[in-house]
Amino acid sequence: MKLLKKIMLALLVILLVMQAFRPTKNLSANTENDISVSYAVPTDVKTILAKACNDCHSNKTEYPWYANIQPVAFWLNDHVVDGKRHMNFNEFNKYRIAKQYKKLEECIDEVKDGEMPLESYTMIHKNAILTEAEKTTLTNWCMTVRDSIKAKYPADSLVLPKRK
Repeated sequence: MKLLKKIMLALLVILLVMQAFRPTKNLSANTENDISVSYAVPTDVKTILAKACNDCHSNKTEYPWYANIQPVAFWLNDHVVDGKRHMNFNEFNKYRIAKQYKKLEECIDEVKDGEMPLESYTMIHKNAILTEAEKTTLTNWCMTVRDSIKAKYPADSLVLPKRK
């Protein structure tokens, strides 16, 4: 019984010490390279992106209250960093044209396959669950942007180089 108390006390101390360490929050207001600078983003698409995508795929995350508690903050930070690594709508214009084209294709596939938004996100953010109509709206918009890229740039500029 004494061992159990010592273990519980040690865990409590560890949790308390962890509260002093916090990851940097994703709170930039910089949108100079936002996808909307180069491509039209209709209001309905902006609404979908805001409710289901931007927390992990933009430079500005809306944090819930529990994001201030460790180790949850580190777990959320990992999701945000990973999401931005895959696609960041606020940095979209920094991507090479081939990468823009590919990322929009990936977005279409992920949404159609139900892989995005992540289930771990929609478990807590029920409003982020996309209806079939919202999925169609988002994927159609991605296809429209891809079509505009395809019409504007030569075919060879739309292909990402093979990794060696």
